[in-house]
Amino acid sequence: MDAKIEQLVSMGFSNDSAAEALASAAGDVVKATDWLLQTQNPLPFSSTPPVIQPKINRFFHFHSNKDQHPPKSRQETEEDESTRLLIHREKHRKLSDHQENIQKPPREASAFPLPDAPLSERMRPRVLDEVIGQDHLLARDSLLRAAIECDRLPSIILWGPPGTGKTSIARAIVSSCGSSFYRFVSLSAVTCGVKDVRDTVDEARKLKQKANKRTVLFLDEVHRFNKAQQDSFLPVIEDGSIVFIGATTENPSFHLITPLLSRCRVLTLHPLKPCDLAMLLNRAVSDMDRGLAMNLKGMVKVEVNEEAIDFLSLHCDGDARVALNALEISATTATARFKKSNLDKESNIVVAVNDVKESLQSKHLAYDRAGEEHYNLISALHKSMRGSDADASIYWLARMLEGGEEPLYIARRLIRFACEDVGLADPQALTQAVSCYQGCHFIGMPECNVILGQCVSYLALAPKSISVYRAIEAAQKVVKESVGQNERVPLHLRNAPTKLMQNLGYGKDYIYPPDSSNSSSQTYLPASLQGYKFLYWP
Repeated sequence: MDAKIEQLVSMGFSNDSAAEALASAAGDVVKATDWLLQTQNPLPFSSTPPVIQPKINRFFHFHSNKDQHPPKSRQETEEDESTRLLIHREKHRKLSDHQENIQKPPREASAFPLPDAPLSERMRPRVLDEVIGQDHLLARDSLLRAAIECDRLPSIILWGPPGTGKTSIARAIVSSCGSSFYRFVSLSAVTCGVKDVRDTVDEARKLKQKANKRTVLFLDEVHRFNKAQQDSFLPVIEDGSIVFIGATTENPSFHLITPLLSRCRVLTLHPLKPCDLAMLLNRAVSDMDRGLAMNLKGMVKVEVNEEAIDFLSLHCDGDARVALNALEISATTATARFKKSNLDKESNIVVAVNDVKESLQSKHLAYDRAGEEHYNLISALHKSMRGSDADASIYWLARMLEGGEEPLYIARRLIRFACEDVGLADPQALTQAVSCYQGCHFIGMPECNVILGQCVSYLALAPKSISVYRAIEAAQKVVKESVGQNERVPLHLRNAPTKLMQNLGYGKDYIYPPDSSNSSSQTYLPASLQGYKFLYWP
């Protein structure tokens, strides 16, 4: 009897109910179960006939003769299937209630990226204290730290090269403040529009009224929004509906509207130093939860030589994403080599410098023909030639050509340089620059690289004179600012093609210099500018 009671108790009935049911059913477990289901789960009062409680014989396994259990009818089979479905739903409900009662893990743990995510994504810092680099922004007495301590985050624009931590810092700011005060919403200007921004703002206003919780809207690649789209942020930033954090790799002065810049604080991020990159790489190697160990699922331990870490940190241009992804590819290369040579051996995988070089392949050149780097490099070329440093001039020229710059653009700038900086000190410089342009136009790249190199070298080594450049600037300034800028041309300098003009005095008393030795006394400037000097030439 005890075993039968335990069987009924395991189905969810109490001890007293199980004992009463077995007594009523003369010890038959099946009949006792039917009795319990009908007595403890009565149907509510209804005018319709009661539904017959389905049999549950099929859920019990007894050793009995076949003649005691004749084949089931179709109705009994359908009733058994219905019972099984009810029991399955009840179990699912109890399981859901149990899972809801389980204490959820901390926010940081639940925010871990998936194992299949790239290493650079898995190793994102979760709080500000985990961020490496950008000490000028994250120091203890910095703007961001003070804002977090006072719980008053300002709207900011994070401007910096790729892989310097713009997205990571934005996420870490909200994590450091706590999810009870702020909700983090991440959008990308590449895939969203104004409608997505409006929906986010509407949700933010509702959340603020309902739970007094502010929303941080992070917009990546904000420079891809046009002026009209950027205007949509102005009222919601001003009335405090959202805390806006934008991230951009382009100069905000060129790509963001002035009203948006006036409402946000622009924070500049610098490329990470090699020591910072080395620290990030070592952290990825030693982190068993998110680092390289996750790639191999803990089967083999990964070791990275110090030489490989140093090589990576020096050849990634301060880009943490490039460094971490290259480390992950290096580990993959080393793993493939390990499987071939150490199939039956138990040893650690060692990532060497050659693996790192294989993962990097060729170095990425940071150059944008329509962005800030375009103007930075052409400025460096001009200033190197002006400083008569031929080596530096050749280097910046090579940077521009390898970055894909149009050679004719460079040639046009060399023509300007020949007149602006070399000028009268070497009048042949202009001829050299024009010939360079024609040569580049004739043969194009890559052959015209030597033509550009020759012209750049010539201009860098040529004597310099900016007398013409200053003279034309001074003359234009006088023309614009002088009270007599429209002063009439003196009569003796005017053209007199008709008899009437001659009678009016046009060209009168003009001294033709080739025919007269007294032409030096003749003046050529207007009366108000007599004696004025524009060109200073020895």
